[in-house]
Amino acid sequence: MTPGGGSGPMKDCEYSQISTHSSSSPMESPHKKKKAAPKRKWEVFPGRNKFFCNGRIMMARQTGVFYLTLVLILVTSGLFFAFDCPYLSEKITPAIPAIGGILFFFVMGTLLRTSFSDPGVLPRATPDEAADLERQIGNTEDIANGSSSGGYRPPPRTKEVIINGQTVKLKYCFTCKIFRPPRASHCSLCDNCVERFDHHCPWVGNCVGKRNYRFFYMFILSLSFLTVFIFAFVITHIILRSQQTGFLNALKDSPARYPFIK
Repeated sequence: MTPGGGSGPMKDCEYSQISTHSSSSPMESPHKKKKAAPKRKWEVFPGRNKFFCNGRIMMARQTGVFYLTLVLILVTSGLFFAFDCPYLSEKITPAIPAIGGILFFFVMGTLLRTSFSDPGVLPRATPDEAADLERQIGNTEDIANGSSSGGYRPPPRTKEVIINGQTVKLKYCFTCKIFRPPRASHCSLCDNCVERFDHHCPWVGNCVGKRNYRFFYMFILSLSFLTVFIFAFVITHIILRSQQTGFLNALKDSPARYPFIK
């Protein structure tokens, strides 16, 4: 340490060096400050799903049948509202198209909610977690077999745990590297483990599991009501028209009724 007033210039020198090192020339700053943008989880998702709207919409990769479901609902309901509802509203009551519209929007809302939401995908183990789990399983097997060699052994398919005083067997997923909770299963089409997996429904373009099962159930129920509603009032329209112009003329007046009388 320098005696006397030498400490002042030294401090100034040190401050000057730090200031010069921290600041960079205009030519170097873009390269030094440029950092790789962090990727979101849906961008590196290991499954076979497709994502839209910045990861807010999640669907299976095979969505052709889902689009067919949309077309069938839209075309059938559109023909009913275009050809049957004006006559029924005038001859019977304006409540018919109103009730039909409510059912239609409820069906579309539950369908889109079922198709676009996460069915309950269980996150996969990270490489460190998977290696640690396999190491624990290998050590357990070595102890059980009385072997001290650390050779690779495939993990067992089941693991017994106690839940609420009852012994429950958990199955191991070799793809996700996790022990699945009860009622969870691996979807071969989406390549994900889904909690409370019910089935993979191609008509909605998504798996049906814990997080969208209630929407799927409401979609099936409301679609049944809408189908019965449309069918009943299409038959009513045909009967009323037949009393005025005859059965064949009633069919000619509205091409929307042909799909329902086959």
